[in-house]
Amino acid sequence: MRLIQAVIYSVTHSLPALQTRVRYPLQILLLGILSFTLGIAEPALAQSSTGTQTNKPKQSAQGNKSNAAQKPKSSNSKQVRTTVNRPKNPPQAAARPSFATAMGLRNQPDDLNLKSSVAMVVDQHSKEILFEKNPDVSLPIASITKLMTAMVVLDSNAPLDEVLTITQEDVKIYSKSRLSLGAKLTREEALLLALMSSENRASYLLARNYPGGAKAFVEAMNHKAYSLGMTNSSFTDPTGLLATNVSTAEDLARMLVASYNYKLIREFSIWPDTTLVINKRPQVFLNTNRLVRAGDMEIGLQKTGFISAAGKCLVMQAKVNGLPLLLVFLDSVGTQSRFADAVRVRDWIESYQPGEPKPIRRLTM
Repeated sequence: MRLIQAVIYSVTHSLPALQTRVRYPLQILLLGILSFTLGIAEPALAQSSTGTQTNKPKQSAQGNKSNAAQKPKSSNSKQVRTTVNRPKNPPQAAARPSFATAMGLRNQPDDLNLKSSVAMVVDQHSKEILFEKNPDVSLPIASITKLMTAMVVLDSNAPLDEVLTITQEDVKIYSKSRLSLGAKLTREEALLLALMSSENRASYLLARNYPGGAKAFVEAMNHKAYSLGMTNSSFTDPTGLLATNVSTAEDLARMLVASYNYKLIREFSIWPDTTLVINKRPQVFLNTNRLVRAGDMEIGLQKTGFISAAGKCLVMQAKVNGLPLLLVFLDSVGTQSRFADAVRVRDWIESYQPGEPKPIRRLTM
């Protein structure tokens, strides 16, 4: 509109014959004609330049104030976003299901209402199986692996007082550990941390310092498993962090029988806690089994384990009413349910009279 005004003003002033009293009315007349003919007004021109509609209905004074407050600034000025919309609970990636869950074994009913997908209860003396649930399914066993690791270490007769050092190789392979680079501990201390606190870097340290290194150590683990009749088991690392470390409830019962013969494994696996000086700083390590720390059961040997593929796992030797039992629980549902399953088995055995329960079959060795 200002451009039209300027053109009219320039044209009328270029005519010298027009007097001022005539020139001004002529400007008004020409401006009115052009505005009527084109059907435009200054607000409409401003709106058309931004691509908005001109025939909006009238609003109340309050609505006009609201629109005026929300009216975008000139294109020459920067617009700043004043609100950010974020979800209250950001979506998280779903946890990867365990192998047993993928196989449809999770939450299968049983007479004891156990929360573990795989379970077995064996009389240690007679080797009679008193309870079993999916006993022959081969599943990842997580840190239960460390019982086999301990047997191979002790079978090697390597000096337990030899000082071992955490190297960059140990740190690179197992990033999460309180055994920092340069930490020194004896082979015996490393074995204690592996069995009691399930220390992965300590387990690998033991394997790396085996004659022939970690590769030879894993070969020795599989050889030991074969000699024990664990034909449905396989080991690929000394910690259990790999899902390719697999076994069955029957095979793990056989491993419990064998590992119970090692006095040091029995003692170290049931230590409630210990304090070691790591790089000049005292570090407290706790047993991963809350039943050991609480003293709720008479436990002679135990090992816990967990990775996503395996779920929560637990193996134990414990006495109930004077009866030594081998207990195996794999792929338990919750954080504490594997321990609760052990208590359920204890209560079940305590409820029976002498001579009960009746054995299902005998574990072959």
